[in-house]
Amino acid sequence: MNRTLYSLCGADRSRPFSPHTWKTVLSLAHKGLDHQTKPVGFTQVPVIENAATKIVPLLRDGEQLVSDSFEIALYLEKTYPDRPSLFGGEGGKAMARFIESWSLMTLHTSLVRIILVDIHDSLEPVDRAYFRTSREARFGMSLEAVAETGIEELKSFAAKLEPLRTMLKKQPFIGGETPLFADYIVFGPLQWARIVSTKRILEPGDPVIDWFERCLDLHDGAGRSVTAA
Repeated sequence: MNRTLYSLCGADRSRPFSPHTWKTVLSLAHKGLDHQTKPVGFTQVPVIENAATKIVPLLRDGEQLVSDSFEIALYLEKTYPDRPSLFGGEGGKAMARFIESWSLMTLHTSLVRIILVDIHDSLEPVDRAYFRTSREARFGMSLEAVAETGIEELKSFAAKLEPLRTMLKKQPFIGGETPLFADYIVFGPLQWARIVSTKRILEPGDPVIDWFERCLDLHDGAGRSVTAA
C-alpha cells in the first residue's frame, strides 16, 4: 500500500475526529482504496510532508499530495474512474458544492460552539494551548464563553437539519438509493460530534439518526471504526 491519509487527532491517536478527515475516509472506502492513517495533532500539521499543507486531511497517493477533502474527492474521481463514482456525474459535483457550502455555513458553525470545549479537552497539552489561543482569537471570547452560546445552539441544532429530514421521507441517502460524496459531507460534522462529545445533539426517533446509522454501517462499518465518546 502506497497511500497515506494524514488525519487530525487528539491525545488519543486512535481517534481521528476531523469532519473533513471523515469525508475522505468514506470517500476512499467508497472507491475501494486501501490506505494507512497517520494521526497528527494541531501543532504537527505545518511540518508534515515538508510543510506541504496548512490543513488536513492530506492524502499521499504514490507521488501525489492532495489536501482539502473536496479536492481529494475530485482527485479520486478523476484518478480512479473505473471505481464507484463519488458524484454520479457533473450534476452530482454541482450538488455536492451546494451541500458543502450549506454544511460549512450551517452545521459546522453551530456544532463548533456546542463541542468546542470537548475538542479542547481531548487534545494533548501543547495542542490545547494552540487551540485555545487560536480559537479565542477567532471568536473574540474565551472558550468557556463560546460554550455558553453553544447551549442555545444545541437547542436549535436539530431544526437546521430539516431539509435533510424532509428529503429522507423520499429516499434513504442524499445520493438517492445509494450514498454519494454529498452524504459524506453531512456525515462528517455529525461524526465529529459523535467522537469528541457526549452531548446528545439529536433526539431518539429522528430520521436523521437513522440516516446517520446507515452511514456508519457503510463500507464494512468504516464509520464505526472509532467508537462514540
